[in-house]
Amino acid sequence: MTVPRPKVNGSTALPFIQLSDGSVSSKTAPPTPTNKASPSERARLCFAVKGHVVVTGGAGDIGSVACRALLEHGLEGLAIFDIYPLEGDKLVNVTDEAAVNEAVAQAEALFGTIDIGLCFAGITQAIHALDISAKDWRKMFEVNTAGAFLVAIILIASISAFTANFPQPQVYYNASKAALISAKGSLAAEWARYGIRVNSISPGYMDTILNEGNSLEEYRRTWVTRLPYGRMGQPEELTGAVILLCSSAGNYITGADILVDGGITIF
Repeated sequence: MTVPRPKVNGSTALPFIQLSDGSVSSKTAPPTPTNKASPSERARLCFAVKGHVVVTGGAGDIGSVACRALLEHGLEGLAIFDIYPLEGDKLVNVTDEAAVNEAVAQAEALFGTIDIGLCFAGITQAIHALDISAKDWRKMFEVNTAGAFLVAIILIASISAFTANFPQPQVYYNASKAALISAKGSLAAEWARYGIRVNSISPGYMDTILNEGNSLEEYRRTWVTRLPYGRMGQPEELTGAVILLCSSAGNYITGADILVDGGITIF
């Protein structure tokens, strides 16, 4: 879709971000009080997840656990976008804009509305900087950054956005996740007036299939020695942050990143 650009004195006008006025009629209006509810009911409602969600990378270890947690907290409709065959009707490549648009349209036709976008899709690889080809660099950003932008509300960044990984060399992975952190803040500012909150979650070293195998044993030992918790995280330990940001408990949170890393970024 082509958006007409306003002209000022024969030249194209500069675009400006418009912020919400926070009024009762705005998309960022204060929440309705629930004082009549019992304390236990208020607590339940605070962390209840409403509406329908699209989850990219939802077939993976972390994504599938997050999907289950959302359903346990009341989610009404779930659409999983992934390139790996599960029990789905078709695959969705998050770097393919047309495929994403088609899948979103189908989900919207099925559910009526899409209220939450959760972006778990991503790739990683350890490789020395001088061995990274331009093609590999572009692919990393296409999946981890552009792919998330196409379905952006809650982005899965990484501790790699804030600190150099050790001992594995991952400059292009780190850069792609740092780009997500920057994009998150910009999108939060630009989309606030539409009532859209944009946040990110940065996991630390998680005990998933991506970090398994004999070839990674030395990496795992090194990671654990640098962790204040003395162990890697479990996928279930990310669900608290997911539920917070997807529920009314996170209603006033936007442009934020939540580190779930066992304290490794302390040092």
